[in-house]
Amino acid sequence: MSAVLVDTGPLVAYLDRAQRHHTWAVAKFEGFTDPLWVCEAVVTEACFLLAHLPPAQAAVGELLRRGVLTCVFSLQPNHERVFDLMRRYRNVPMSLADACLVCMAEENRGSRVFTLDSDFSIYRLHGRTAAPLIGPGN
Repeated sequence: MSAVLVDTGPLVAYLDRAQRHHTWAVAKFEGFTDPLWVCEAVVTEACFLLAHLPPAQAAVGELLRRGVLTCVFSLQPNHERVFDLMRRYRNVPMSLADACLVCMAEENRGSRVFTLDSDFSIYRLHGRTAAPLIGPGN
């Protein structure tokens, strides 16, 4: 199934008006028709980064409650692949959230990663191909 895999950066930019890419993120979020999928690591990072804005932090939970965002990835059955990716890209370095998103992209052909993180241009799905990206430059 084709989906948009939402990274931390655009989610935080969407909810925090002070973020540099806020207007871009709002326009993108409003234009998506594919499902918006996240992993728990992205939710964790976003809530941490939005801790200074309790209404924005609460909005993350509201987006999940309303089904705008769906948490579709569990670390437990995927931990070996996730930590293998983190080892492979340790010089970048790769975060847990990034590794989870790469796994999600590997499992869901046709999905696109919605990110502000230029490291995704380095990461390769199954060690071979770049994930399709949605970012400010594309």
